[in-house]
Amino acid sequence: MIGGRYLRLLGLQGRISLATAMQYRLNFLVEGVMSLYWLGWNLLPLLVLYNDRQSVAGWDQSSALVVIGWFVILRGILEGAINPSLTDVVERLRTGSFDYVLLKPADAQFLVSTSRFVPWRLVDVAGGVGIIVWAFVRLGHAPTPADIAVAAGLLVAACLAMYALWIMIVCAAFWVVRLDNLAFLLTAVFDAARWPIQVFRGAWRVLFTFVIPLALMTTYPAMALLGTLHGRTALACLGGALAMSLAARLAWRAALRNYTSASS
Repeated sequence: MIGGRYLRLLGLQGRISLATAMQYRLNFLVEGVMSLYWLGWNLLPLLVLYNDRQSVAGWDQSSALVVIGWFVILRGILEGAINPSLTDVVERLRTGSFDYVLLKPADAQFLVSTSRFVPWRLVDVAGGVGIIVWAFVRLGHAPTPADIAVAAGLLVAACLAMYALWIMIVCAAFWVVRLDNLAFLLTAVFDAARWPIQVFRGAWRVLFTFVIPLALMTTYPAMALLGTLHGRTALACLGGALAMSLAARLAWRAALRNYTSASS
């Protein structure tokens, strides 16, 4: 089965990344501690904002903590599973080693997307879950099983949308040599996802909802968990994520057609 083959490849890539990280155990522990530090740092702006007010744009502090939790989870996935692998693609294109990827009997996009993981970012994911649990303890109730199921589906959609954005940036590397500034800009923009989309007004809300869908990544999953998201919005999020994934795949295939082997 093709699916089983790719699952085995994914497991192999994950084991290699873990073994590589464990070769430098002190660094592994230091990075884990730094992840905890950044977890606390992510909470600081929210605590300052709600220091002298009860709500912002209709969100109280406990509900906004759910958005922060989703942001921390997504940031952990981005920096632990998406960014490390796709950053390597740009370097492979510069050095010409991308040729060897194309020679392997597997889908090139899958191989480059799973080439490297950063295991200690699991601390961020666990920390984000902890923040969400803390938020619901403060709210005094737990999400219903249906809300959890919808939120889990939107987490998948958020990961697909985030991955699609980064793939499109990587595709630009087939035409543009240096993408450092563009990648840094997108990472900086992603930081805005820590705030509920209702905080933004006018053109910014349109930008962060339809162009760079930060709302899909954090606000809407948080609303689903809180039980305040309309079903049509959830379906639109899933459809949007699938459309972005298809666009990213088409961009990748176009980039491969444009690729000129370094050995030619």
